[in-house]
Amino acid sequence: MKKTFSFSHPKKQRPRVVEAIKYELKKYIKRERNKKLPDNVDFWDFDCRYGANEDSCSVIHVSEINKVISEADAEGLDSFFLEVLSKPSVRTKKPEEEKKAENFLD
Repeated sequence: MKKTFSFSHPKKQRPRVVEAIKYELKKYIKRERNKKLPDNVDFWDFDCRYGANEDSCSVIHVSEINKVISEADAEGLDSFFLEVLSKPSVRTKKPEEEKKAENFLD
């Protein structure tokens, strides 16, 4: 999904438009995750980009989508560009350094 979202709507208040945008993205991600996985794949991963327009996009994590939408609303932007593309992915093991760092209580 590549889309420029607008906060202005002739009949809806701005907070309702923000909620509608978040709901549309949540529904899209859920629909993509429910698709059948190809062989030898563990899960659907997402490549996400966000920016004020398509030229000034930066890469974000899928968990940051709601946060950046709220920030765009707080900044008073009229519109923003968001790209969410699904891709099949395989889980990998954590490197030993990260495992040791997590066991700091031992």
